[in-house]
Amino acid sequence: MAQEMKATVTKTAKAFGKVESIPSERRHMSNWDLFATWVGANANNGTWYIGGVIAACGFLTASTTLIVVGLISYALLAVASYMGYRTGLPAMALTRASFGLRGSFIPSVINVIQFIGWAAVNTFIAATSISYIFGELFGWPLYGKPGGTFGLIVGIVIMSVLHLLSISLGERSVRLIERVGIILVVVFVLWESVVVFQTVSFSDIIGWQPPHSLKMSSGVAADTLAAFNLAWVTAASDFSRFTNKQSAATKASFLGANFGLFWFAFIGLFATIGTAVSLNHFDPNNSDPSTVAAKLGLGIIALLVIVLTSTTANAVNLMSAGSALTNMTHRLSLNVSLWIVTLAATAVTFIPVYLASFLDVFETFLDGIGMFLGPEIAIFLVDYFFLKGKQYRLSEFTKVHGAYWYAHGVNWVAVASWGLGVVAYWGLKQVPAIATTIGATFIAMAITAVIYLIGMRVTRTPANAANANN
Repeated sequence: MAQEMKATVTKTAKAFGKVESIPSERRHMSNWDLFATWVGANANNGTWYIGGVIAACGFLTASTTLIVVGLISYALLAVASYMGYRTGLPAMALTRASFGLRGSFIPSVINVIQFIGWAAVNTFIAATSISYIFGELFGWPLYGKPGGTFGLIVGIVIMSVLHLLSISLGERSVRLIERVGIILVVVFVLWESVVVFQTVSFSDIIGWQPPHSLKMSSGVAADTLAAFNLAWVTAASDFSRFTNKQSAATKASFLGANFGLFWFAFIGLFATIGTAVSLNHFDPNNSDPSTVAAKLGLGIIALLVIVLTSTTANAVNLMSAGSALTNMTHRLSLNVSLWIVTLAATAVTFIPVYLASFLDVFETFLDGIGMFLGPEIAIFLVDYFFLKGKQYRLSEFTKVHGAYWYAHGVNWVAVASWGLGVVAYWGLKQVPAIATTIGATFIAMAITAVIYLIGMRVTRTPANAANANN
């Protein structure tokens, strides 16, 4: 009997495998590298598109909401990034301390799904640009016109090949892509800004209001932006663990993420409203950068830069999804995991082609992210900073019956708190006074944090108390 129990423990330990903490001598990312990584993560098609989507609030409401939500979200990114800097561990491995070794599969699954989804979003937008390029060069029908789907499908295949190349060298290729990509992104955005303000005046943009039937409330915009921004919080440690500088992990990450967000989201906001003013017609389905660039007559070069920005953003998306997948099964190397999530993202990209409009799929995706992701983030931040006093025992991250094993590998207090947080989000969305003003996301996160904090202190055993203090 003892031998059978020992064999079971050994088999379980192998299932969790080794969690690598990046040692000091292998940490080469500088302040500039982290700043550029997070600028590149947000200076992309998805951020432009989100700016176009919230244009439905009108400029003043959209811009105010954008700034407030961005600052709150990326303050959370900075503190999550600090966790990676202190421990050297990837984000999803860190959730083992709060959710348990087996319980961490829940946030890992959420992360794999959401980053595959983000990669698909950026791929779809870039593929739309490629279809426009093919239309210019070869006269192919544009996407949205009869016969235009073929060009989009070819674009999806091309983008998938580019993504496989971009993640082929892991973290090193991400650094290279971000360093080169950020320069071209800067040039493109400056060019786009000039063209927009040559087309319409700033006063026209400020004074424009969407049709009443299409108007978005500030609460919906806040939840949309929060879901967009918080996705990066769960990836923060995947990159900060490669730096020796606390300022790079916290300040550079915070500034880079906000800089990229404000820059590209405002360009998307300006461009979408500018196009609506100049054409005297607003359609939120046409908020993607490819369509706007084509309507503003920016030409093939602009579309090529959109393709590049998709590649820079997806290098981060795919790296984070691959890292989350390796947390669930260490039989797969990071490179194999990256190939799997890239191919999965390619398959997901076809959903808007055949099932629904891109905007409908995008908004459904964001609503799901906000519901599931916010409570998860609240739990692992509270666990590290409040319950464990910023001290995790690295030797326990793979130890069966160790400090982070809890009950059969699952911290049921964390799982229950997460579930109640999801319910709280859904419930708050049914309250008009909240859903249409400040949104449900951050309130649901606060509720989850309080539930988890109280739950852990009420259920704390002497053994758990000792572990928490080590």
